[in-house]
Amino acid sequence: MSSTIKKLGITYNSFNTSNTFTSGDVISGHVTLEVAKDCQIDSFYIKFKGKAEVTWTESHGQTTHVYHSKDKYFSVRQYFIRDKNSKDDQKTLITNQSGETYSSVVPPGIHVYPFSFQFPLQDIPSSFKGADGKIIYLLEAILSRSMRMNSKESTVINFVGKGDLNPVPGLMEPQHESMDKKIKLFTSGSVAMDVKLEKSGFFQGEGLKVLVYIKNDSSREIKPKYCIYRKHSFFAKGKRRVHTMDLLKEVGKPIPPSASENVAQVIAIPQDAEPSILNCNIIKAEHRLRVYLDVKYASDPEIKFNIVILPAYQVSGMATAQSAASDFGNGPYGNYGNPHPLVWGFGPPQPPAGDQPAVPPPPYETYGMYPSLNDFASKR
Repeated sequence: MSSTIKKLGITYNSFNTSNTFTSGDVISGHVTLEVAKDCQIDSFYIKFKGKAEVTWTESHGQTTHVYHSKDKYFSVRQYFIRDKNSKDDQKTLITNQSGETYSSVVPPGIHVYPFSFQFPLQDIPSSFKGADGKIIYLLEAILSRSMRMNSKESTVINFVGKGDLNPVPGLMEPQHESMDKKIKLFTSGSVAMDVKLEKSGFFQGEGLKVLVYIKNDSSREIKPKYCIYRKHSFFAKGKRRVHTMDLLKEVGKPIPPSASENVAQVIAIPQDAEPSILNCNIIKAEHRLRVYLDVKYASDPEIKFNIVILPAYQVSGMATAQSAASDFGNGPYGNYGNPHPLVWGFGPPQPPAGDQPAVPPPPYETYGMYPSLNDFASKR
């Protein structure tokens, strides 16, 4: 920060213990500006945006190739102080508690500017961070002065898509696979297994039930084993980068030689398991269940199932948007800002009780700032 701009900070209101937001939630808060002396500001605004970005490098001989791709979901601004030379009439200008515009000359002291945005109601992917890419949602405050470097401050918002079994076809349908394999070398005979899943979609913390019929016609005992692993895929310039990691493993009771058994295994999906991401063009976070038989001195027969991990239900912030907005006057700096700031987002704002309904903001499509998303069930 400069000698004039002492502090630029962003504070937003959290309404659940996990500090997360989901589709349609309203995020409200304030930007704090502290200046040491009179300050002439050309432009001052807060930006709310969401994007996915992928970057990695590969070496081929003496040449290094950079693979990069970006998807922008939305980018909107609310101006506290608007550039007088701007000809863009569609910029949202926030007013103070008295309904007046903020002065471009800011006196010494601490000044607070409230804001309120709404997350899009459309289907966008959850926040994500992987080895070669990320999906990020953030608030960014930018202050511009003549002949000075811009002052910037940002804060990342944790967004979790709504857990819903409906968008992806087949999540409630059972899965069924079978296999048999002859065993050679140190173990003779054959093994076979028939595996069923009740469905394909599971919420965080839910039990995944696996039904397995195992026929052991070999000369050794075998153990059924289970592994849930994740698969991260990143896409750029027609290339694909993949990373896999085991999340949890379980071992069942051994099946003796020349025996067959029906086995039911319930695997608890961890509460903090990363949700699957299938609705991003350049990043996929997928999950697999691997059921296999541990056979000594032989390759393990296995069956793999695609599964989808969904986020557990989160209480929507829409219900608390009004109370959050009314809290603007109860902060450490006393009453400040507009007690009912404009909720700028993808859906119509919720009018405060007793007030006339506000005019809904124009849709994001007006600015052409984000592409339409592919079908949630699309695969690569």
